[in-house]
Amino acid sequence: MDTVQRLRAIPGMDIILNSDWLGSYLEKLGRMRVKRIINKKLSQTRKNILENEEAEFNYDEFRDSCMLAFASASRSSLTRVINATGVVIHTNLGRSLIAEGAIKSMNEIAGHYSNLEYDLKAGGRGQRNSHVEDLLCSLTGAEASLVVNNNAGAVLLALSALAKDSEVVVSRGELVEIGGSFRIPDIMELSGAKLIETGTTNRTHLYDYERAITERTSMLLKIHPSNFRIEGFTASPERKDLAKLAHKNNLIFMEDAGSGLLVNNEVLNLPANSNEITIKACLEAGADLVTFSGDKILGGPQIGGIAGKKILLDKIKKYPLARALRVDKVTLAAFEATLRLYAGEAYDEIPTLRMIRCPLEDLKTRAENLANILAEKLKDSEIKVIKVQDAVGGGSCPEIELEGYGVSIKHKNFGAGYIQKLLRNFEIPVLCGAREDEIIIHVRTLLPPLKREVAERSEAGGVASQDEEILIKYLEGILNNA
Repeated sequence: MDTVQRLRAIPGMDIILNSDWLGSYLEKLGRMRVKRIINKKLSQTRKNILENEEAEFNYDEFRDSCMLAFASASRSSLTRVINATGVVIHTNLGRSLIAEGAIKSMNEIAGHYSNLEYDLKAGGRGQRNSHVEDLLCSLTGAEASLVVNNNAGAVLLALSALAKDSEVVVSRGELVEIGGSFRIPDIMELSGAKLIETGTTNRTHLYDYERAITERTSMLLKIHPSNFRIEGFTASPERKDLAKLAHKNNLIFMEDAGSGLLVNNEVLNLPANSNEITIKACLEAGADLVTFSGDKILGGPQIGGIAGKKILLDKIKKYPLARALRVDKVTLAAFEATLRLYAGEAYDEIPTLRMIRCPLEDLKTRAENLANILAEKLKDSEIKVIKVQDAVGGGSCPEIELEGYGVSIKHKNFGAGYIQKLLRNFEIPVLCGAREDEIIIHVRTLLPPLKREVAERSEAGGVASQDEEILIKYLEGILNNA
């Protein structure tokens, strides 16, 4: 059969659309989406025939390929996953989890009209930022604050409003690139500010900043290093000294604090030598403005915060870019609810804080409980409770070793990579660690059982959380059918 005949054997779109096997997919996906998928499969088929003399159209294979594509298209692309990696603020897995109280606030505001920009007392137009500004100022000690869509937006907005067409001095050791190719020099260029580098990669002194100041300088900028750290022969000025130098020269001292820490390290059970510093401490050291993220160590939704002096925030709020970067009502509802948890010191109701500060003994107990259940249910598997190194994640505290516990599973027939792949392909994908031929389940980031679940179940048999129950079910399906 020549190429023309093989191509003519491919049915037309109208014939395929009338096929019984399309079933309910026309209704689920819509006619246009179904046609788009079929067209893609037809194009692949034609290309294969043109490039391969032996290739022919196989109706059954074509149908099965389309059905798989329809099934995939019917599922949400953005889906829940189970995080068994031990990385609390996992950038690729959505960073911080939203507190239960914040989720309730989001649902309430999303499903009803609200006073987003309406002043109920005055009976007229209000400001959306007012719903979180007072709370944020009381927690940080700032005179004023503003919330935008993310921290990159906060940095861009502040630089654009306050330093456009002027010079901003930054240490060479802080010109970092973080995830997604986000580079500080690029943000500064976009803002219209001129970057003035000072010092060296590993050592920058106060006199370096002083020498870099000219009549065109408007700001000294300190940048959070995220996951980047230089150790050994290093030096950098104290914040209070940078603040004094800036104010002596009538300049702004701004700090990008990155992760958005609102509580001391003691609250999080982190060592005092952590490089993370609270927003309040930055301001108390003399910073005029501090920018930060909401969905990292703060444990809230994705926002970018700007806190500091009112005279500067007033300029920023009036700058046109502020409107383009503003947050929506659902995000504001979540952030307000999260800040109220901080105000009430309900730290364990914030999932990120709860996971970071979880006592080591509690993690060990959970790992032992999970290991006991798995040992009873899994065949041909070696189950052990092991010590692991977890991580705060999200560019926060990379130098801190977060000790934890996990469960290692080694099967006599299946390698770790194969098990990991299968776990990723379930309806609720599971991501876990691995070493050599064993997978590692870090219990810190498996959501703990709810209080009512603990109360309802027998303590003698232990209590598995929903995440753990799903994981146990998947592992049974994989390993017991080897």
